[in-house]
Amino acid sequence: MKRIIFSRLATLVLGVLILSSCNSLSKMKKNAGTVKYEVNPEFLEAHAGKVQGTVKATYPASYFNKKAVVEITPVVKYDGGELALSSVTYQGEGVKENFEVVTYETGGSKTYSFNFPYEDKMLRSEMEVRVKAWKKTKAGDATDLGTFKIADGIVSTSELLVLDPKPAFVGDNFKRIVGETKESEILFNINSADLRNTELKKGEVKDFQTYVKAADQNPRVELKGITVSAYASPDGALDLNTRLSEKRGTATDKYLKGEAKKQKLSKASNSDFLSIVQTPEDWDGFKKLMEASSIQDKELVLRVLSMYSDPEVREREIKNISKAYTEIADQILPQLRRSKLIANVDLIGYSDEELVQLASNNVDSLKLEELLYAASLVQDDNKKAELYGKAGDKFSDWRGYNGQGVVYLKQNKLDAAKASFDKAKAIKDEAAVKNNLGVVALLNNDVKGAKELFSSAMGAGEVVNYNLGLISVIEGNYKDAVNYFGGACEYNAGLAKLLNKQTDAALATLDCVKNDDAKVYYLKAIAGARSAKNDLVFNNLRSAVSKDANLKAYAKKDVEFFKYFEDSTFKSIVE
Repeated sequence: MKRIIFSRLATLVLGVLILSSCNSLSKMKKNAGTVKYEVNPEFLEAHAGKVQGTVKATYPASYFNKKAVVEITPVVKYDGGELALSSVTYQGEGVKENFEVVTYETGGSKTYSFNFPYEDKMLRSEMEVRVKAWKKTKAGDATDLGTFKIADGIVSTSELLVLDPKPAFVGDNFKRIVGETKESEILFNINSADLRNTELKKGEVKDFQTYVKAADQNPRVELKGITVSAYASPDGALDLNTRLSEKRGTATDKYLKGEAKKQKLSKASNSDFLSIVQTPEDWDGFKKLMEASSIQDKELVLRVLSMYSDPEVREREIKNISKAYTEIADQILPQLRRSKLIANVDLIGYSDEELVQLASNNVDSLKLEELLYAASLVQDDNKKAELYGKAGDKFSDWRGYNGQGVVYLKQNKLDAAKASFDKAKAIKDEAAVKNNLGVVALLNNDVKGAKELFSSAMGAGEVVNYNLGLISVIEGNYKDAVNYFGGACEYNAGLAKLLNKQTDAALATLDCVKNDDAKVYYLKAIAGARSAKNDLVFNNLRSAVSKDANLKAYAKKDVEFFKYFEDSTFKSIVE
């Protein structure tokens, strides 16, 4: 009999305990609304392709059962699916686990972080927390404490980056008109201005005459004129040397005029065709010849030239170096008693039309710079790439392969572009080529590789800064991006400033963008929403959707315009 009483009593106690247990979790469920959940930031934001934030749970006093374990799971819900994030678990002070403790008497706040990759379908989404609890262990069924919405949508303005890395193009050095000179010398005896037949008949003078006649007859050469530079050696009296240089110039001028008449040069009668320059004492020529000589004590002679500027003092001091002066008189001074003949011509290159024609019909006749320039003139990209490749193949010139790669980039032929840039790099490891290999890497989503290449290509100009600006936006380093973009009037430069919370500066940059692009207006509308300027929002949003109707659907979900979702004007624009 006693055993039966005991059994009933035990059952009764167990039932009370079970009821008490259920009631304790039931109480937590009943009062679940007193727990405050906050998300920071208020609107989740996508940066560097990820969404990061914190959830703060604040428990009131006398809420968290001492024997309870509570699990909170943040969930991102979007059209067509959801993403459950990592859960966080708290425990009452009577639970012997290793979770963070929330006390029953005082309650308190607990904050935990989340991080998940952003996807386009999450643009219009919600975040909620799903909460459940159990007693001591999770062996039994958990009690659902409720689901609580904590966020609307994800600000994804960073995803509006236009991935348009800039290649570095290195052009040609083609010059349509190239100056050229032809020189010859006529030597004179000491203290004489008489022209000697032996000088006039020597090979270099004959070659000079032949060159001048050929230049005059060539339609692609303009003979601009002939200059006579007449000299005397720096020995003897200055007045004597002055007269000598003048006489030598006059004699040479007379000779050349006679030859021009014989050759029937077309410009021979022009008053400025022949000009004379006299140098009474050719100390510059003397110094140059001394430096190139092997004369004994030449360093001592050169020191005299550097120490004294007065010609008489120079001559006296040099003559005092008697042994050296004898060699100077035999080897140096005779070469300074001369008239120098200088023909000045302009070589006239092919016209643009001729170059394009030759590129099509006789490409092998073109020189390197002509070929590179011709490639730049051709409109058809396939032909352009072919010509740049020809320049690389024929002349082993890195610019040819680099130009070919740039054309392939324009055609979105990334593999072909990389092959061309690799050929260019094999010839010369230029900063421009590194930049362009970085462009290929970035377009292939190799952000790390692209960053390394851009960083090593700083000598390739402003395009490198622009490309590093793109990398900085991708990585979420907006301050760096703003610095890299500098004062560029570019869409992405405006985006970087907007992401860096420089709204006014972003608007100034977007206002100077020359391209009448829908995305530019869309960013301006976002700037208007951030600064609560309704006219700026509506006017620019109208322009954006008029140029790209797809932006209507995007704007409807873009929480940058969350405050306008129920606005009638906003609705009229995006519907």
